[in-house]
Amino acid sequence: MTAASNVILFRPRPANQGLHRPATLIRAAREGQKSWKRDRDLPRLLRSDRCPAPGAVLSRLRAEEEIQNDMRQTQAAEYDLRRHVLLMIAILAEMRAAIEAAPMPVTAVAL
Repeated sequence: MTAASNVILFRPRPANQGLHRPATLIRAAREGQKSWKRDRDLPRLLRSDRCPAPGAVLSRLRAEEEIQNDMRQTQAAEYDLRRHVLLMIAILAEMRAAIEAAPMPVTAVAL
């Protein structure tokens, strides 16, 4: 008897590759930052019961956004503009949250 896996496989993304998206999509994501509530919106977007640690799901968000972008470029019928914008909002918010949650480096102070 085999069990069905609930693991979603995403294509790895080169670390040095930046996001190149249409300006309208970027503007919509930046504008959406104003109403983004991490504790409310991120679990709903991820279809999860809890909110993960800041930055923990950034690679998953980027992979899902890449899938949406591929569907946008190929004009696939399954393309969901709303989800694409939400993923972009989440990526921007998670990058900001990860930076804010990162411990500050300790610097030596001359006395």
